[in-house]
Amino acid sequence: MPDLVERMEVLRIDSEIAMRRAHGSGAIARRVGRVILRLLTADGIEGLGEAAPWAPFGNTADTTAAAIDGPLRAVVEGADATRIAALVEAMDHALIGHPEAKAAVEMALWDIAGKRLGVPVHALLGGAVRETIPLSFSIADPDFAADLDRARAMAGQGIGIFKVKTGFLTHADDLDRLSALRETCPAADIRADYNQGLAPEEALRLCRDLDPLGLGFIEQPVRRGQERVLALIAAALDTPVMADESVYSAREMLDCAQAGWADCVSIKLMKAGGILRAREADAVATAAGIPTYGGTLWEGGIALAAAAHLIAASPNIRLGCEFYMPRYVLARDVTAEPFPYEGGAVRVPDGPGLGVTLDEETLRADLVAARG
Repeated sequence: MPDLVERMEVLRIDSEIAMRRAHGSGAIARRVGRVILRLLTADGIEGLGEAAPWAPFGNTADTTAAAIDGPLRAVVEGADATRIAALVEAMDHALIGHPEAKAAVEMALWDIAGKRLGVPVHALLGGAVRETIPLSFSIADPDFAADLDRARAMAGQGIGIFKVKTGFLTHADDLDRLSALRETCPAADIRADYNQGLAPEEALRLCRDLDPLGLGFIEQPVRRGQERVLALIAAALDTPVMADESVYSAREMLDCAQAGWADCVSIKLMKAGGILRAREADAVATAAGIPTYGGTLWEGGIALAAAAHLIAASPNIRLGCEFYMPRYVLARDVTAEPFPYEGGAVRVPDGPGLGVTLDEETLRADLVAARG
């Protein structure tokens, strides 16, 4: 018997952040906009989803909420929630782009499926190959001294990966920050992320200066659309180069593999449009021998639970994850339970579905608008 989606509720929220964040593609000082989604089936199962868009990647919380409330509501309400692949195809047919909106809807469908069967989502994806995922924290506070203190404390808690956001200060500042972090955390895997912040004519020259630092990777030094330059940098450096904004889809992953854009790629549900599309992209990377990484935008515990389930069931996503937002950046989240960290890693949730529930009081406090 079909498991029909009876009702959809779209909740637009603003979440306060506990620290300023600066990136090569923009800065956040006070709040991030997110969209929380509830799907309710005819027999009372609730599925949760979350979208955390960021304008430099193409959408805002308002455009995402409108996409869910409009074209995607028409696809999902009244549909059989068990037909996830068919609904993903239908969403792509109904609306071009808006991967964040589609990811939120799809993860709510997976949540329903897992709750229906009483198993975690990763069991529906083939089962877990890992129960924990190494955690990377991004050094992005304009107050670098404060970030050094954080890194020192986090290293004491077992966190062994730090990614320095570069490209928004001078090149000399970037080198100084990377060197200072190495002195503070000598055993850490240190990475650099330009977030598209370098001009193509100077990117290779500047990145060469990072080569002697022994970094784990240099992420997206130039803008999306400048993949020829990205490939030249990847070919010239000893340090691995990671693609992020250049690769959203399986098609772009194939282009990356064929043209040698990068040595590794960041997989994000908000880029790919959900678990199924992310798995398609990772399958191409796996076939090409390109390791992948669990990236994020501004997700809280709902979306990061979905991403953790994906990584748990995906052997190739082996370079760790940056799922630190709920504990270290968001002043508070809308999930009732703290996001599960264990030492220097994320512990994959093991409850039915996504394994998260809502904190209704926090949700009401952060609510901007509700539809449905």
